[in-house]
Amino acid sequence: MYGTFRVPVGSGYRPGYLSRPDEAGRFPVVLAFPGVGGLKSHQKELCRRLARRGFACLAIDLYPGETEGHQDPSQVDDGLAAYASLSDRAIASDIDEAHEFLESEDVFWSIPDRCGVLGIDVGGRFALIAAATRPWTRAAVVISTPLTGDGNREFHVADMLNHVAVPVLGLYGSADQLIAPETVDAAQDRNQNGQWLLYDGAGHDFIDDGSPEYDPAAAADAESRITQFFQATLPKPETVDLG
Repeated sequence: MYGTFRVPVGSGYRPGYLSRPDEAGRFPVVLAFPGVGGLKSHQKELCRRLARRGFACLAIDLYPGETEGHQDPSQVDDGLAAYASLSDRAIASDIDEAHEFLESEDVFWSIPDRCGVLGIDVGGRFALIAAATRPWTRAAVVISTPLTGDGNREFHVADMLNHVAVPVLGLYGSADQLIAPETVDAAQDRNQNGQWLLYDGAGHDFIDDGSPEYDPAAAADAESRITQFFQATLPKPETVDLG
């Protein structure tokens, strides 16, 4: 079961995408945070693959521009402008409200007290912030997330790494022109609960099959690791046999 989903946040909604197993029961939840490029097809496919493995996955566009999705350069600029205009606390508050939605009586399919978080690019900043500060977070995956350059933001990810007590999986490309490999090595040193991997020769968008930097081998390995990681760290599905 999957499709576009309007995530209730405050008095309005954020554009999102929901996938969950087509079964009766309650399922571990992964909250996914895309980068400023918005929700792309490969991220939705990752959500669907997680659903086929027994997870409910709710992706949230935390900083939509004037056009949802941000698929062309001008729309990416919209997302960047929205990200720059929003404080870290405001975005974290939206994440909290999305989680409150998962706890509501109307949501019968979630196990909301032990969630995973997954962030791509700057979305990984908020996955790490949640992992460091929110008790309902049990595991975090970050993909090509900048670990430096937070000087103008309220929260600095490098400092957060010292406070993340839950398991972390960090996936990066060694040829990423935006993220220096040594910052990934430094993250491993600062975050003893994490496994931080560099794919040899892979670029920033190695997991995006719509990007010139797409690396099929690295992407396939990353998706396998993400699934296994959440299977090892999140609750088991509580399925109901309806006969």
